[in-house]
Amino acid sequence: MGTERTEPGTGRDGEPGTEDGPAPAPPEPDLRTGAPDASSEGPDPRTGPAPALTPSTTPSRLRRLAGVWRRPALRWPRRIASALVLVLLLPPLAAGIALRVDYAGDPAAGTYTRHRDALWMGHAWVDGRKKDADVRALAARLRTTGVRDLYVHAGPLEHDGTLPASAYPRARWLIGAIHREMPGVRVQAWLGDELATEGPVGLRLERAATRTAVVRSAGQVLDAGFAGAHFDLEPLHSGDADYLSLLGDLRRVTRAHGALLSVAAHQIDPLPSLHSVWGTVTGHPKWWSQAFFGQVARRVDQIAVMSYDTALPLESLYGGYVAQQTSLALEVTPETTDLLMGMPFYYEDNMDHHGSAETVEAAVRGVRLGLSRTDRTRENFGVAAYVDFAAREKDWAQYERGWVR
Repeated sequence: MGTERTEPGTGRDGEPGTEDGPAPAPPEPDLRTGAPDASSEGPDPRTGPAPALTPSTTPSRLRRLAGVWRRPALRWPRRIASALVLVLLLPPLAAGIALRVDYAGDPAAGTYTRHRDALWMGHAWVDGRKKDADVRALAARLRTTGVRDLYVHAGPLEHDGTLPASAYPRARWLIGAIHREMPGVRVQAWLGDELATEGPVGLRLERAATRTAVVRSAGQVLDAGFAGAHFDLEPLHSGDADYLSLLGDLRRVTRAHGALLSVAAHQIDPLPSLHSVWGTVTGHPKWWSQAFFGQVARRVDQIAVMSYDTALPLESLYGGYVAQQTSLALEVTPETTDLLMGMPFYYEDNMDHHGSAETVEAAVRGVRLGLSRTDRTRENFGVAAYVDFAAREKDWAQYERGWVR
C-alpha cells in the first residue's frame, strides 16, 4: 500500500586483437559499386582473395564477406553475449507463462463473497470534512456489497509511536453514524507509519519504548469506540522479530477490549527466497517469505494482502499473480484468521502500477481462481478495496459483478 494515497486536503499519512597487436581491419567494400575499396593494399592473407560481389549482395552478406563474423577472436564474446541475453530473458518469460497459466480455467461454483469484505477509507471521515449525508450515501453504496469492515484512517502514528487525539476528532460521531445507518458494519482505526528500515527517518520497531507507545496508541483508539485496530507499517522486511513481538503485545490489548487486531500485509515471495535476492540487489525486499506471512497471520484476527502495485503490464499477468498470491496466503493462514485479498479501487499509470492491467475485474477473477484451487469452501475469507476516495463507479461495478452474487 505504501503510504496512503493522497486524499484531497489530507496531510502526511518505495575488439580483441592478436598477440602481436590489434588485428588489421579487412578491406571495406564500396557499398555503392560492390567493388573493394581502392585504398586496400590487397586481400587479407587470413581469408584469401575477396569473393566476387554482385548487385544482389545484402548488407549482412557484405559483413560476412568482409570477415567480421569469421574472426575466431570474436566468437566467444558473441557466445557470451548471447548467453547473457538468455539468462536475462528466460526467467521473466517463464514467469510470464506461469502467471498466464494461473489465470486460465474457470473458477469453481460458490466462490463468491462470504460477506467478510473490507474497505480502506480516507482521513476525511474523522477530521470533520464528512457529514451525515456522506454516511447515508456510503450506506447506500455498500448496501449491495459484502463489506463488513471499514478501515478508517485515524493516524498516522508519530515516529515515536504516539498518536495525538487531535488526529481523529470526529471518530465518535462517525462510529455512531455508521452503526445507525449500517448495523453490523464494524469501524476499525487504520494506523500506520513509515518504518526506518530503508532510510534514516521513520518509526523504529527495534526500540522497546516505541513499541510500547504503539500499543498505548492502539488502546487509545479502542477507548474512543473503534471496533478494532488495523496496522499498516511499511516497508516491513520479512522475518522482522520486533514486529512479531509488537503483534503479541497488541493482541493482548485488543482482546482485553473485545476488539479486533488486523494488519495490511506485504505480498508473498512468488519464487522461494525472492525477497532476499531482490533485497540484496535493490535494497528493498518488497515481498515476505510465505513462512513469515504465516507467522503474522497466526498473531492477528485479520490479515489483508496488499495485492496491487505489482508493475505487471498485462491484465492476464496481474490476474494470474493475484491467483498465485491467494493460494500462497491460503496455504499458511489459519482457518480462524480472516484472510482478505486487496483490490485496487484506484487508477494510476506508472512503473509500479499499470492501471490498464491492475483492474478490479482481473483481481476478482484471480481471487476466485486461487480460492477454487486451494480452499474453495473456506468461510473466513474476503476481499479488501483500496481506497474509497479514489474508487470509480466501474471499480464498484466490476467488484459486484464478479464477486457479489
